[in-house]
Order: sequence, then structure tokens, then C-alpha cells
Amino acid sequence: MNTQEHESAPDRLGEYLIGKKIGAGGMGSVYLATNVHTDQQVAIKVLPGALAREPGFVERFHREIEALKKMHNPYVIEFYDSGVENEIYYYVMEYIEGETLTKRIRREKRIDWKTTVDISIQICSALKAAHDAGIIHRDLKPSNLILKDDNTVKLADFGVAQLFASEKLTVTGGIIGTAEYMSPEQAEGKRVTKQSDLYALGAVMYVMLTGKPPFSGKTMLAIIQKQKYGQFDRPGRYVDDLPIWLEEIVCQLLEKDPEKRFPDAYVLSRRLQEVLNKHELSNSDETYALSGSGAAAVTPTVVQSASEQEAGEGTLMQGLMRAQLESESTGSRLAQLFDNTYFLLGVLAVLIAGGYFWFQERQLSPQEMFDQAKQILQQPGNPEWYTARDKYLLPLLEADPLGWETLVKPELSRINTYELRSKAGMTAKRRSRTGPQNEPQRFISLAQHYLEEGDVSQAETILSALVDVLYQNTDQKEMRDLAIQMLNDLQNNSPINAQRFVMLTQSMSNADTLLEQKKFEEAAAAWKALIVLYDKDQDQAVKDIILNAKNNLKNLPKLIQAEKNATATKKANSSDE
Repeated sequence: MNTQEHESAPDRLGEYLIGKKIGAGGMGSVYLATNVHTDQQVAIKVLPGALAREPGFVERFHREIEALKKMHNPYVIEFYDSGVENEIYYYVMEYIEGETLTKRIRREKRIDWKTTVDISIQICSALKAAHDAGIIHRDLKPSNLILKDDNTVKLADFGVAQLFASEKLTVTGGIIGTAEYMSPEQAEGKRVTKQSDLYALGAVMYVMLTGKPPFSGKTMLAIIQKQKYGQFDRPGRYVDDLPIWLEEIVCQLLEKDPEKRFPDAYVLSRRLQEVLNKHELSNSDETYALSGSGAAAVTPTVVQSASEQEAGEGTLMQGLMRAQLESESTGSRLAQLFDNTYFLLGVLAVLIAGGYFWFQERQLSPQEMFDQAKQILQQPGNPEWYTARDKYLLPLLEADPLGWETLVKPELSRINTYELRSKAGMTAKRRSRTGPQNEPQRFISLAQHYLEEGDVSQAETILSALVDVLYQNTDQKEMRDLAIQMLNDLQNNSPINAQRFVMLTQSMSNADTLLEQKKFEEAAAAWKALIVLYDKDQDQAVKDIILNAKNNLKNLPKLIQAEKNATATKKANSSDE
């Protein structure tokens, strides 16, 4: 049972009168308070007494205070004061009248794309201030974003923030962060960077636009598995009027590889502002062209960057429309040509064909080749995947194996798995039409089901057994090859699978809870069990957790002795009274 639930704040802390409780989290409760000297309303965060007796939690509480002190930005909750009174740690911050982004989304279901961009630009400003101060938020999510009535944003809760320059704090609560908004590297327990916060912002933008996060599931394990390996639906599937430029930004933020995201929050904010500018410009161009007024209206010229190829056909038609308006106003022979529908269609066909052949003939750079392959592979498995392999990925690997092996090999593995599934009659299309045809297909389908549910261990068990059963069975060679390929994919892509990692971190969290409750023997038993099970594991993430368990066991006698001394002192004081 959480001790925090049974503790209430005092009537007064320092110069602040404590009022109603307005929030709670893993690092304490937040109360509305009033400064007795100025009558200013503030928010005051209190670390529960049970946690205050643990050095790790006090350190994290002070870390949050230090983070807020470094923040000077209109979109970050402002820090006022902090102190300790009667062993109660607290700090005082700005009180904002408004609602969390979570409540706004629940009420409105979705937020229009222009408001989403406006809110996101403000969040970028807040993140830039944090990152410039050497702080990663680590838990950016809708419930940590407060919206005022005028849509001004305030970023709150730096309780799990981490300073770049500091040593890593002990992870006492398992995975730190919220699964739906957690970057793949954070879900794996790897080092987080400012790109991890940008991933979380991409997930927040996605939920604002579509009403749901990019990945969801029944369990934390299932969500983490999807964050690491899943493919989300592009937001344009749910939002009809979403500009392609904004969709591309969201998708880039949600890249699995941190290096493929934006370099920092400032660059992202500029790109978001460009979306508004491009939209306004495109609308004004259309209005201006249709009005037929002004010298610019008769010039069929629109500036277009290479990144705007998607809008090319629309821009071309806009230019032709302007030219036709010019011809109608001059009555020249050119007017007769532009009044001919077949002529216009012919011009359009020539331009499109010319652009196509120019693109085909132009030598693509290695990065463009890889991007083309990735674009094809974003679609569900289909024969075009072979084009991605033969035309782009294999030539990249042959030309520069050292430079491209890390990126290309996983994609080739996906294509190989698809090819084996096709040969074995196990593609999604064929399964939906006919269902599993035989026992090996049924077990492959069952393993796939467990993978989608996040139960990697069960999937590995089924696939390994299937490989053994089909040994030297020439009639089922495709099925055996497919099972082997799926096993290889699991082993290559998951050096520490999500189920094992979640079990480890949750077990550590349970042990910490037992420690808080002064159940020393039970906590020690939990740490010893983890050491027995995983002490020989070579994965670095597992090693770190086991080292933490060993250190806890080593320090446990000191904690027990300190508790005995405290109890003895308390008894002595009672007897003196």
C-alpha cells in the first residue's frame, strides 16, 4: 500500500498556507497554496515523509528543483522557492489556471492541425530551454502539459528529468517514463538524448492530431515492443486536411533511429513555422491567381523546393491557370492555344513525362537510394519489396558494405522473411483468404500472434520446437526456413527482449517498495533471486540492473542498523518523557 496516500500536508509550510490538493505523482503531491504576505496563489509540491527518509528520492527531488531553477522560459512552469520544514521537503512554483492537454483531448477528441502546430512550437521553445540548460525531460506527455484558455502552454513535472553532465541516478522505479510516449532507446534502457524528448513530442503531436497515440496495447510490454519494432499508421489516414509537410514532420520525429530525427528543438520549431507559412502562401497564391488582378497574376511562375515535389502537379495546374487567365485578357493567338483542352493536357503529359525521365536518369545518391527503399518498405508486405531490395539495398551494400551494413541488413532481413512467408503461403493476404493450410503454418501463425502480443519468450519456444520437428523434412523446407529466419530476426533485433527487461525492472521496483515498507528480508530475497537468475547474462542493460541489486544488498545492513538505531532512540526518548 502506498504510504503517500495516508499522509496529508500540514496547514502551513514556510510562508505558504496550504489549500486543496490539485495533483499527485510518483514524486509527491501538489497543493494549491497562498503566500501569507502577498496573497499570491501558488502551487506547492511536497515530498511525502516516507520517501523523504530515502536518500535516493530526496536526491531526485532536489534534482527536480535544480532543473526548474535553470528554466527561464515563458512555456515552462516558473520556480519560486523551496525549503525543508519538520523533515518535509517542498518547493513552490507558478500556479496555472487551465487544463492538461490530456483533458483537452478527451473533451475535443482531436485538435485541429493549426492549433497542434501552435502548441508544438511552444513546446519546442520549452524543450530548447531545457536542453540548453543540459536537461532532458524524459517524460513529455499530454498530462505534463498545461493549457491556458488562450492556448498558451506550460511544461511541468521535471521529476524524472536528468542533467546531461551528472552521473545517472539509481533507477528505483523500473523504466522511467510513460510507455505510449517513450522513445525506443528509452524503452530499451539505453542512454537518452534530446532526440528522445523530440520523439515524445512526435507522439504528443500524433495524439493531438488523431486522438490516439501512435502505439497502444493492453500491457506495458506490448506497447514497448511496438515502440521498438512496430510501424504506426501515418496520421494522414485519420486527418483529411492534414498538410503533407506536417505529416512528414511527425513521421520523422517518430523514427526509430534518433539520428534520423531533427537535430534539436529549434530546427523543429522552424520547420513547424514553415508549415504555416507554406499553407498560407499556397492559399494566397490560389486566391490571387483566380482573381486575375495584378501583374503577378499573369506570370505562371511559383517558387518550389525539391522537398515539395508532392505538390508539383497542383503547382503546375496553378501556373497553367494563370497563363490561361493572361490569354483571356489579351485575346492573342496564345489565348487560342490555352483555350484548347487537348493542348493543355498534352503540355501536362509532356511535363510529367519529362520530370519522370529526369528523375529516372539522374544518378541517385546513396542516401536517396536508401530513402527510396524505406519508402517502399513502409507499405505492408508486397512484391514491390523485392524492387527495394534489388534496385536500392543490395547495390548500396555492394558499393559500401562498411558504411551501409548496419542500416541495410535489418531491411534485407525483413524482405527475406516476407519472401519466405510468401513461399510458405503465410502472407497476410493469403492467410485471410484461406487460413493456415497445415500444422507448420498453424504454429507459425501462433508464434506471430505471440509476437504481436509482446510474448517474445513464447514465440521463441514455438519457433525453436518447430525447427527441430521439421529437421530434414524436405516437404516442409520453406516452413522450416521461415521459422529459422523468424528466430534469427528475434535474436538479432532483441539482444534483451522487452519481456525480460520489463520483468527485471518491475522486480527491482517491487523490491524498492518492500524496502520502503521496512520489509528488509523480503527485499533482500527479491534481489538475491534476480542475481541467481541473471548474474551470468552478458547484456549490458541486464548487467547494470544486477549490479544495482548487488549494491542494494551490500548497503542493506547499514539501512537495517540505521532503522534499529532510530527505533532505539525513539524508545529512549519515550521513556525519558
